[in-house]
Amino acid sequence: MADIRPRAIFLMGPTAAGKTDMAIALHERLGCELISVDSAMVYRGMDIGSAKPSADELARAPHRLIDIRDPSEPYSAADFRADAMAEMRRISATGKVPLLVGGTMLYYKRLVEGVANLPAADANVRAELEALWREQGLGALHRELAEVDPVSAARIHPNDPQRLMRALEVYRLTKRPMSALWAEQAPENFPWRVVSIALAPADRAVLHARIAKRFHMMLDQGLIDEVVALRKRSELHRDLPALKSVGYRQVWEYLDGDYDRDQMVERGIIASRQLAKRQLTWLRSWTGLEWIDTQRSDAWDKLLKLVRESGP
Repeated sequence: MADIRPRAIFLMGPTAAGKTDMAIALHERLGCELISVDSAMVYRGMDIGSAKPSADELARAPHRLIDIRDPSEPYSAADFRADAMAEMRRISATGKVPLLVGGTMLYYKRLVEGVANLPAADANVRAELEALWREQGLGALHRELAEVDPVSAARIHPNDPQRLMRALEVYRLTKRPMSALWAEQAPENFPWRVVSIALAPADRAVLHARIAKRFHMMLDQGLIDEVVALRKRSELHRDLPALKSVGYRQVWEYLDGDYDRDQMVERGIIASRQLAKRQLTWLRSWTGLEWIDTQRSDAWDKLLKLVRESGP
């Protein structure tokens, strides 16, 4: 039986893979409507370090869910799901195809699979966990999580502070493992037929070179001045989720005097490579994914063919 759900395109891939350029080209060629899937681009005033499309690019191809939050405000995967589905419904109602582009893989996962009925963030519990992190390191967080929620501890990387703290926060608030709460969720019936495409150079060395080049370009474009401007706001601090984004975190720490400029550049590039590695790990587990090697001269033709042949 034919799948009559409206179509949606997911254009995924690691950082610096060229997703934005391809998405804009698809908008101009086929009329797809773009929705950003990026946990840094949602924040106003965080333009250079997030590789946000330029004003000219946004004029050519508007992206929804860009500049919708202040950096002082939290924005969760659940928030993204609600916002993205609202935008997707509006686009599909006009007969057009929503094209979601970006590299925040957790957002894609939550969008398709749904979100558990988890408690809201609690400032007091989060402060306790951040104090534990500062005093004893991330290892202490991971050890505690392994004791109360071994399933989540096995799934979450020991160097992922946000997810470690969230899992512990849920346990401290509910006295139940987050993995158990997720297991109780009914499967979602996602109301779109998704075509999932990943852009990435087949040669990892090429991606690493692109990451380094882009980080240096961000510095040339004024990334340090951008972070200086954020630091002038008294309500912003380095422990906010927005400012832990790759690039922003390293520049903020450099401005705090944690290390010199050369070390900041090295750390920023290494953090970007680690992000790309995590993104590729997510992508390799994504069902039904079509891979496009961006090193090939026919990458655009293959992308265009995939989208066109995916149906009305």
